[in-house]
Amino acid sequence: MQIHRLDAQAALQSLRSSDDGLSADEAGRRLGEFGPNTVRPPRPVPWALRLARHFTHFFALILWLGALLAFIADTQAPGQGMRLLGLAIIGVILINGLFSWWQEHRTQRTLAALQRLLPHEVKVRRGGELLTLPATQLVPGDVLYLEAGDDIPADCRLIEAFSVRVNNATITGEALPRTRDTRPSTVATLIEASNVLLAGTSLVAGEARAVVFATGMHTEFGRIAHLTQSTPRGATPLQQEITRLSRWVALLSVTLGVVFFFIGQGLGLPFWQNLLFAIGIIVANVPEGLLPTLTLALAMGAQRMARRNALIRHLPSVETLGSTTVICTDKTGTLTRNHMQVRRLFLAGQRLEADDLRMPQNPAAMRRFCEIAAHCHNLKPQGGEHAGAWLGDPLEAALVRLAQEQDPELALLARVDELPFDSERRRMSTLHRGQDGLILYTKGALEALLPLCTRVHWNGAIEPLTAEQRAQFLAGEESLAHDGLRVIALAYRLLPEAEGGDVAALEAQLVLVGLAGFEDPPRPEVPGAIARCQSAGIRVIMVTGDHPRTALAIAGQVGLVRGNTPLIITGDQLLHFSDTELQLALDNREILFARIGADQKRRIVAALKRKHEVVAVTGDGVNDAPALREAHIGIAMGVSGTDVAREAADMVLLDDNFASIVAAVEEGRAVFDNIRKFLTYILTHNVAELVPYLAFALFRIPLPLTIIQILAIDLGTDTLPALALGAEPPDERVMQRPPRRLHERLVDFSLIGRAYLFLGIIEAAAAMSVFMLVLQQGGWRYGEALAATHPLYLQVTTACLSTIIVMQVVNVWLCRSERATVLASGLFSNPFLYWGIGAELALILLIDYTSWGNTLFGTAPIPAAWWLLMLPFAAGMLLLEELRKALVRRRS
Repeated sequence: MQIHRLDAQAALQSLRSSDDGLSADEAGRRLGEFGPNTVRPPRPVPWALRLARHFTHFFALILWLGALLAFIADTQAPGQGMRLLGLAIIGVILINGLFSWWQEHRTQRTLAALQRLLPHEVKVRRGGELLTLPATQLVPGDVLYLEAGDDIPADCRLIEAFSVRVNNATITGEALPRTRDTRPSTVATLIEASNVLLAGTSLVAGEARAVVFATGMHTEFGRIAHLTQSTPRGATPLQQEITRLSRWVALLSVTLGVVFFFIGQGLGLPFWQNLLFAIGIIVANVPEGLLPTLTLALAMGAQRMARRNALIRHLPSVETLGSTTVICTDKTGTLTRNHMQVRRLFLAGQRLEADDLRMPQNPAAMRRFCEIAAHCHNLKPQGGEHAGAWLGDPLEAALVRLAQEQDPELALLARVDELPFDSERRRMSTLHRGQDGLILYTKGALEALLPLCTRVHWNGAIEPLTAEQRAQFLAGEESLAHDGLRVIALAYRLLPEAEGGDVAALEAQLVLVGLAGFEDPPRPEVPGAIARCQSAGIRVIMVTGDHPRTALAIAGQVGLVRGNTPLIITGDQLLHFSDTELQLALDNREILFARIGADQKRRIVAALKRKHEVVAVTGDGVNDAPALREAHIGIAMGVSGTDVAREAADMVLLDDNFASIVAAVEEGRAVFDNIRKFLTYILTHNVAELVPYLAFALFRIPLPLTIIQILAIDLGTDTLPALALGAEPPDERVMQRPPRRLHERLVDFSLIGRAYLFLGIIEAAAAMSVFMLVLQQGGWRYGEALAATHPLYLQVTTACLSTIIVMQVVNVWLCRSERATVLASGLFSNPFLYWGIGAELALILLIDYTSWGNTLFGTAPIPAAWWLLMLPFAAGMLLLEELRKALVRRRS
């Protein structure tokens, strides 16, 4: 028999408990059988394994292979710098892996500071004694004592309740508290039972005694947590793109290495010299600096997002936001303030906005309204840092705030008695003693109060309540409800002292004062954020546990719904939808989901993914966690969210604000653009590094660029400028274009063509031209061999290296945009560029003109005239790229 269908005593007996609770021995035995009352966290990944992951992904494996080849080559050809190259590559892998791991670890520590899961201590009756115990020691059969403000530590069945209202938002997503009582329930599901309190929810009003029937992972809270943990996390779009890029780089590098090894064999090169040459080809094609640059660019993007209140848990998720095509957002606390307030009143026949409550026709009605609001509640004042706030039902708190604002000098009367609110009566009354006797204040649903009212405040006086006035109140209620407001009626009755006694008998002949319409108002910045999403081609779909009418009203206010016929699907309706029907329904441009459960939210996300959408999902409750895990990027609330939701998410909103998501999307799009910028920059010099090896093999000239000099470019001079490109601010038009397509490649033909076939060839031609010119000026004759230590060879390789650096200084400006001119991008919009270029030039000067630089990199000082020789090539590169951009703009 389901426990919520039993009466209170039968529920106790079914758990072999009693009003005195369990004995200490029996509680200890059950603790051993059922285990501690904790939600088992996901099995922790050992720190060593988490660390190892950062050293064993595909791109890191390519670098490990490059290091191994370098060490093999060094054993056969010592003194060529291959050993130093291998060590440098290993250093890159280690530094990048440690940095990535630390970034992840630091985020986890930040999240740990936000943890607020279940209550730590609870009041329990055991063996007839009232004890305070850690919540982890609760077992089925324990009798709990709860009061307003307490968090519910386990699933329990009420056996005694006084004015109990519970906030189930973390489980069901509902914004408004629900009443709970001890009567048996006939509903089918436990979540809907009116006599059950669920773990992870909170008591907002009343006092209760309840018997625990489920703890730990056996609770509804634990079931959803398990559902979350069992949902695998897929790779982000960026991770998939980096994997593709890694495979492409590996295939290209190894293919070229093998092809030119056989070419070398055909040309008669000695085996080990030929192998060294092939390894040089491979190393020249592997952008060793890409991995740390990518990691740092993502880290900087994450820091920028953190400054805009979006905490990234997994670095690849930085870019995923930029490719998002659909955001499934909850309502309460994300689109709204999660702060109930009175929005409209209906008093004495007048419909009034809450921010303009001047009532010259009937000020007495307003005074009575404030009296009822200030007295008829069960709120408790908070102290400490929350002094001035109220603990309890947010609807009651909104009424009290309005009364205090309208009449700050209102004197409170002593309470004599109370008839608490319950779901059957749908009203609450409190009896107070005033100067002229007793006064009864009542509030509740209009349909519950209207039959009890015989008079009304109307036209500046108290009049008998007519049928016409009743109809006007009913129409006023319908009008407020149509706007998505929750409506409460307020009434009172003055009583002679002799009539005090049974309060229930006094709820008659009431004077109807008016109606109050409540809402959780939208955040003021949300409509603008929604509009930005729409202009950026991102659909926003509300998925909430609230009532459809409330969801529709808020959607209209924030701009999610503009038409007259939006599609509204409730959880009950969704139960009857096949997967195909759901996917077809999602084609509607304006669609809302209301009264949605945890499994249903995940199902909606899965359907969107089958439609090849990149889905971001927001949530704060335990019920949201499975959908957060299912989505491409899960976004949890940092202020109001549960730990289960934050653990399942990729990003945490530190201010619970939808507008922060849009800001993060903007940053995510900028990150993707910036990755393409520095990829173009890095891949360009790959061509300039590869061509010297091809010329060396094919034309029998001295090797223009040594491996150690390639390393100086990849891991030295180019690192900071590439990183500066990773810090480019978002383009002002970035939120005016649609999201990138799901199958759009990070490295596509346009990028490859621009980097390898245009900019790379220009740069390689410049480097080889300067090399050959200075080689000829030095008196070299074709076919003549130059020793690695020959002064002329040291100078000409230095000239080739320096030319590549000069061309890269120009290239960093060209790579800021694929279409816009250098000037259009703004000369001072990114100060990091100047720092990067300054560091690049300083480093090449140290390499060229210091003894340690000459020794380490095999260089020699070059005359100033050679630098002047490089400038026309740099100017030519600038001119040709600007012409290409002009042609692209003209065609589009």
